[in-house]
Amino acid sequence: MSVGTRILSVEDDERIRTAVKLALEDEGWAVEEAETGEAALATFQRQPTDVVLIDIMLPGIDGFDVCRSIRRVSDVPIVMVTARADTHDVVAGLEAGADDYLTKPFAPKELSARIRALLRRARSSESGSTHLRFGDLEIIPDEGVVRRGGEEIHLTKTEFRLLVELASSPGRVFSRETLLERVWGYGYFGDGRLVDVHVRRLRTKVEADAANPRHVVTVRGLGYKLQA
Repeated sequence: MSVGTRILSVEDDERIRTAVKLALEDEGWAVEEAETGEAALATFQRQPTDVVLIDIMLPGIDGFDVCRSIRRVSDVPIVMVTARADTHDVVAGLEAGADDYLTKPFAPKELSARIRALLRRARSSESGSTHLRFGDLEIIPDEGVVRRGGEEIHLTKTEFRLLVELASSPGRVFSRETLLERVWGYGYFGDGRLVDVHVRRLRTKVEADAANPRHVVTVRGLGYKLQA
């Protein structure tokens, strides 16, 4: 991995924080640590990092609020860490703006693999047609620009990659498994909830009526497709 990669680990449990730090430093990454949400935001404001790991249960400001606060000012890749595979926690973390989640206890190799995938996606350049148009929706992959009705809208890196992937084959139905592999870079261990929540977030931005989507359409039992 390129020199200079910095990761912010937000975890109040010292044993877990130390184990994570050692595992990530073994990969050659520099690790900043924070024990509370307030400390995490101060650290991030002082020097933004390449990836942020946030434990949900924190003293003071919880992980959801930390994620939302960072997401308001940055599209840095964020991984939420939860002690439970509870659907509510997972979905709430993704709705707060996280790109992925991990459930404790997790293996250091899995954490490293997730981070490597996030870094690859964050640093890869998009390629494709100069302009893609779907009714009032315009996508410019090479510039990272999306407009609806002529007005530019902001997407996170993950939301943008998801939209571009769907737009690469208009009308084609993409399964959740295919999108996990192509957008998140994950194979069999991916979770379809990542796709579902990001599709919902994407619709709130690119659709005039997210409850009745015109462009990002669900094909029941199969997956999602993009149409004009």
